[in-house]
Amino acid sequence: MEKHRCGWCVGDTLYETYHDNEWGVPVKDDHTLFEFLILETFQAGLSWITVLRKRENFRKAFDHFDYKKIAKYDQKKIDDLLQDAGIIRNKLKVNATVTNAQAFMKVQEEFGSFSKYIWNFVNGVPIKNTFRDYRNAPANTPLSDTISKDLKKRGFKFVGTTVVYAHMQATGMVNDHETNCFRYDEV
Repeated sequence: MEKHRCGWCVGDTLYETYHDNEWGVPVKDDHTLFEFLILETFQAGLSWITVLRKRENFRKAFDHFDYKKIAKYDQKKIDDLLQDAGIIRNKLKVNATVTNAQAFMKVQEEFGSFSKYIWNFVNGVPIKNTFRDYRNAPANTPLSDTISKDLKKRGFKFVGTTVVYAHMQATGMVNDHETNCFRYDEV
């Protein structure tokens, strides 16, 4: 018998694999949190599948999301990235990636880890929503508004409330799997 999945991923193998293995799983590792933050910022205004299909290219282009290296990118590296057809070549988003790596490390210095900082907004425990249909999940919430404002205050770019909520969903801060999805109780 076929497992029931959230409707948004059905029919695309890459989407289904991402959904089954990553989406909504609580992430406490700073490296992975940074990767998702960057991918979500590149997704702004685009579909997630577009970013997901380019994920391996992003990994190669951005030194496997090593934020310590990215924070030191110079203009030549940025110009090279803007010529890389394997990624989304948006000048503002590429520049924001460097800025966000720098801001990410400042948060680590202040809180000990980015994970401690971000998970503090939910007291370390995922919010478990009860949507039967993914289309009923919000694009943002008052909490994502609060986190977005705080990130911006700390110098992050492209972290609007919708980007932040998508990050919360992807990293398991909020469980928005449909209630009849096989992953709902697993994550």
